[in-house]
Amino acid sequence: MTDQPKDRVFIFDTTLRDGEQSPGATMTHSEKLEIAELLEDMGVDIIEAGFPIASEGDFKAVSEIAQRSKEAVICGLARAQIPDIDRCWEAVKHAARPRIHTFIGTSPLHRAIPNLTMDEMADRIHETVTHARNLCDNVQWSPMDATRTEFDYLCRTIEIAIKAGATTINIPDTVGYTAPRESAELIRRLIETIPGADEVIFATHCHNDLGMATANSLAAVEAGARQIECTINGLGERAGNTALEEVVMALKTRGDIMPFDTGVDTRKIMHISRRVATVSGFAVQFNKAIVGKNAFAHESGIHQDGMLKNAETFEIMRPEDVGLSGTSLPLGKHSGRAALRAKLKDLGVDVGDNQLKDIFVRFKELADRKKEVFDEDILALVTATMAGDADHLEIVSLKVVCGTGGPAEAILEMEVGGQETSADEYGDGPVDATFKAIRKVYPNKARLQLYQVNAVTEGTDAQATVSVRLEEDGNIATGQSADTDTVVASARAYVNALNRLHVRRSKTGTDRKEISYKDVS
Repeated sequence: MTDQPKDRVFIFDTTLRDGEQSPGATMTHSEKLEIAELLEDMGVDIIEAGFPIASEGDFKAVSEIAQRSKEAVICGLARAQIPDIDRCWEAVKHAARPRIHTFIGTSPLHRAIPNLTMDEMADRIHETVTHARNLCDNVQWSPMDATRTEFDYLCRTIEIAIKAGATTINIPDTVGYTAPRESAELIRRLIETIPGADEVIFATHCHNDLGMATANSLAAVEAGARQIECTINGLGERAGNTALEEVVMALKTRGDIMPFDTGVDTRKIMHISRRVATVSGFAVQFNKAIVGKNAFAHESGIHQDGMLKNAETFEIMRPEDVGLSGTSLPLGKHSGRAALRAKLKDLGVDVGDNQLKDIFVRFKELADRKKEVFDEDILALVTATMAGDADHLEIVSLKVVCGTGGPAEAILEMEVGGQETSADEYGDGPVDATFKAIRKVYPNKARLQLYQVNAVTEGTDAQATVSVRLEEDGNIATGQSADTDTVVASARAYVNALNRLHVRRSKTGTDRKEISYKDVS
């Protein structure tokens, strides 16, 4: 590569690696494959599929994603250690376009962890990048905590990595401390100062600790970076990362000052946003840019009047641009499968016949209970239908009695491993009683870490999306479900999470191993 592209910004998605490092966001093997497929279908350039040496499960996921990939570069992460790099290569080598991403912390704080001198670390960088390049012709190198590394030493290490064969140099703001002006100035100075900088792609990886990740990424692009590392919904460690949907839509909307193409089909954004929220258990906040429930909502009279006259008065992009319709869904209980399939296609969701059948059944049930069915309702049905991949536990029926006269009562019938059983339990409210009934039917040690309820749309008949996060012996599992009955949604979400824990217990090597990710940028 002799010239950096002038009008192209490569999108590097790390939802499956950095995003999954959010406590509780662990995804199952099948969920990782699904998300990777959705990312590639959306047009993401590079998919960082995981950290292969972290666990056998991570290795298998990266390896299968690599084998299934068609167009996207499939990347694995490796520390600056030969065994890490070898393991990474084993995982990605069957991809049509493999990449090894290796890193080491270069700031004074991070140099102190392995107790390396500047010269010793420089030697380590040369050795490991050279080794990676001998295995793969597409090598990315990152100086972790670059924004707190001495500038002269940062230049020295980057020059070593370039000479050793790195084709992409990523500059991580690992702790989210940088401001946009600093982000731009650092990229600009590095490109101007380092010999060979014009022969590689410079990338930016920004964390959101101070809420400036997207601004820092865009500032870096204006200064010459041509790859943005990001995640769906901004998922990631601590406060998260640069959100893919934000940078892509910012570049598309403000082409007047940032004339760069990303190649991402933005009409797929809303669907993948909802799907990642489901499998990770991290619900999207209502006021989240681009994909939040209120992103295209207008309540004030002045705004409503302006929208009726000209949508551009209060919207800088169209809902259709991200896969939403601007109006309520004109489907009801008399609509057929063909109409539903057409609407799903409108929303950027392609489903097979069996999936359509399942979604259609849920749609009919919902249409019988709701006065209005919105696009958001349909997307919630899709994610709820696709959410579970285990059926050891299944709710047969649930009846709850509650009110002011005494404790709530839950009467539950379930199938456990194909055997039907029942329980009758009391609790402090309908959800508490329901969860106690489930635990009576299926005794377990899982501890409830999170219980969160969000309304998908407005009104008393709105669907409630319930997220549940459970922890058992170091394993964390999440479940999510949507229903107009909040208690039913809660029960299904709880059972979904229990099913995931059951899968991890029953499959050798799939348990989530708690390892230290403090070395990861």
